[in-house]
Amino acid sequence: MKTQAKDTRSHILEVGRSLTARQGYVGVGLNELLKAACVPKGSFYHYFESKEAYGCALLEDFVEQYQETLASTLGNPERPARSRILAYFEGWLAKQTGPVLQDRCLVVKLSAEVADLSPDMSRILQNGVNSIISRLAKTLEQGTADGSIAPLENPNDLAQSIYYQWLGASLVAGLSHDDAPLQAAMKTTRKAIPAP
Repeated sequence: MKTQAKDTRSHILEVGRSLTARQGYVGVGLNELLKAACVPKGSFYHYFESKEAYGCALLEDFVEQYQETLASTLGNPERPARSRILAYFEGWLAKQTGPVLQDRCLVVKLSAEVADLSPDMSRILQNGVNSIISRLAKTLEQGTADGSIAPLENPNDLAQSIYYQWLGASLVAGLSHDDAPLQAAMKTTRKAIPAP
């Protein structure tokens, strides 16, 4: 029974993520979500006490899945650290410009929308961002240790700066429907993380 409950909850979150990637959080009405997920309203409220609680669960699920995917790039012990960081951002570029909207970053899609809407949702996104920046900074430090990155003055500041640049580039690319801002971010990132 617990497996079925987890599957239903996960299914609602998966369908919701797909809808939210296309329409934003506010743009997805509860009835639309329930219809797309083929779930009755009572079942929804069994798992989530409100739409905001559902939104928090959606973001927590996204952050958790995102952390797991970092294992294949930033956490890959088979590659030097500089190569891992560049692979992470190359993957970001590919997903943000790819045809599958669900693969795109919800931080980019929802950060402005939820900032004024829900302190809890904002906190979840901010914690996710802080965690990614911390992981990037750690990988930069590993790069100076493994010799793939030239010595850096402040890896945490650099990680923060690069990550924020990519968030901004993603927003502008979304507005312009052009990958030029992301290509520029990639070029700047390569220069900012110098090989020895």
